[in-house]
Amino acid sequence: MTRPLSFGAPGPRAREDLAEVMNRVARGDQQAFSTLYDALAPLVFGIVLRVVRDRSQSEEVTQEVMIDLWRQAARFRPEAGSVTAWAATIAHRRAVDRVRSAQAASDREHAQATREHTTAFDEVAEQVETRLESEQVRRCLRALTELQRQAVTLAYYRGLTYREVAQTLGAPLPTVKTRLRDGLIRLRDCMGVGS
Repeated sequence: MTRPLSFGAPGPRAREDLAEVMNRVARGDQQAFSTLYDALAPLVFGIVLRVVRDRSQSEEVTQEVMIDLWRQAARFRPEAGSVTAWAATIAHRRAVDRVRSAQAASDREHAQATREHTTAFDEVAEQVETRLESEQVRRCLRALTELQRQAVTLAYYRGLTYREVAQTLGAPLPTVKTRLRDGLIRLRDCMGVGS
């Protein structure tokens, strides 16, 4: 029968007992693991709870740590430190990993929500702005003389050169250039664009 193990300030005998229990766990002794679990779970849970600060997650992390102790029991080296120190180190690392993982997930969700919200807003704002600008351009084009409107439309909406506009309208090149210049000045003034 194994005597209860204490954690207050374990003496050399308690440390040896835990080291022996860990040795038996490393050989697959399930009863030894049960003893180890009873001895270390409260310590592990306390460490994890201080870091994680959420009881249900702390319980999960504690279970993960105890499973790690079972799986890694053969790696334990008594000359490197006590079983409680080893368990405390694993518990602290696991708890910090959980907090970092939760924070990273929260940051990703926040970033995604921000992108989705911004994208949706930007698309709507851009569509409205484009529609308003198009309506303003159409209104301003209607304010031009027929000759100015034809020259501007051919040059800027159909991509014709000044020479091609002159040929299409059957007008001299200098006349077309003047119509375009005057039409663009009127468009600029109508749209409220500074020079």
